Amino acid sequence: MSLVLVIATLVFRLLGAFGVRRFATWRVSAAHGLALFLVITGSAHFAPEGSGFTTTHADLVAMVPPFVPFPAFMVYATGVLEILGAAGLVLSRTRRAAGLWLAVMFVLLLPANVYAALAGQDVTPLWLRVPEQALYIAVALWAALGTRTVERAGDHVRV
Repeated sequence: MSLVLVIATLVFRLLGAFGVRRFATWRVSAAHGLALFLVITGSAHFAPEGSGFTTTHADLVAMVPPFVPFPAFMVYATGVLEILGAAGLVLSRTRRAAGLWLAVMFVLLLPANVYAALAGQDVTPLWLRVPEQALYIAVALWAALGTRTVERAGDHVRV
């Protein structure tokens, strides 16, 4: 799934190279790439079995460790948060808050991935999942911490 992030980031940056000013920097292109990734993964949180998604709501519920209450609700909630985080990343004025929140959320979701792998579920192996999760955290932080306010002609503009 991290291929979605990488390919989307490259496509957005290529658009920037061809003059689309929104994607003029790697940081903004990566924020948009992460947003696309999150829309796809967040949508899976609502996908019923047989929907064509490789991961469905039921698969994600099975990944929730037993100590987490209301697993089905938690899967829906994290799906909503992923999609809201994606929206926050594409808006320059909310990118900082969204990136910081998403980095925290990626850390909080890692135990579910560890639990699923150790329980023998058919998920991404830990040797790959942990570096993937680190990549998502790094991109979210890079997007967040690169956002700054610049004063132009009396207006505050986030870049």
